[in-house]
Amino acid sequence: MPYKGVKVKICGIRDPRTAYDTAMAGADAVGMVFAPSRRQVTPEQAREICQALPPLITRVGIFVDAAPKEVREIVNYCGLDVVQLHGQESPEYCRELGLRCIKAVAVRDGRTLEQADAFPVSAILADTYHPKEAGGTGKTFDWSIMEDIRLKRPLILAGGLHPGNVGRAVALLKPYGVDVSSGVEINGQKDITLIQAFISRAREVYGYAAG
Repeated sequence: MPYKGVKVKICGIRDPRTAYDTAMAGADAVGMVFAPSRRQVTPEQAREICQALPPLITRVGIFVDAAPKEVREIVNYCGLDVVQLHGQESPEYCRELGLRCIKAVAVRDGRTLEQADAFPVSAILADTYHPKEAGGTGKTFDWSIMEDIRLKRPLILAGGLHPGNVGRAVALLKPYGVDVSSGVEINGQKDITLIQAFISRAREVYGYAAG
């Protein structure tokens, strides 16, 4: 019987200690933001974070409409495993990049997801639409939009998730993975207790908890 579970990514990590603690709490992936944001890190900071992580943890870099050459240089310098694209990147951009990609989609309706499913990427990340921000809004979208959508690519659910609602989201949509940033923060800082709770709530749906 294939394993039924959900992958958990904690995004917006800004220092090595938090990254290590997050990995030891059971996260599958850690995300670092290179686009302008209050969570933005420099390549030097991200390199330190990547080097602090234990093996078997996926290191993800978040970019918004960056030049492919710049993305590849940062990936190589930091030791990233995957890039997550939150801008207006096209299918041609993804092909040119030549890297493992997650394409983020601001969900307005089912059609936006179906269009993104044609991208040459490893997974689709469904996030909340905001006219000015590319993710990290802390707000959910209408999950019922996705109930009848069947994607070819693995689906990662984001947008307003937190320990109090992630279990319901996993049970309803059965995504490949879930992604959280502000939902595990207190006063703008990652909180390891909230991270642990988020991971446990996400995995309890399938009878498996971290640790």
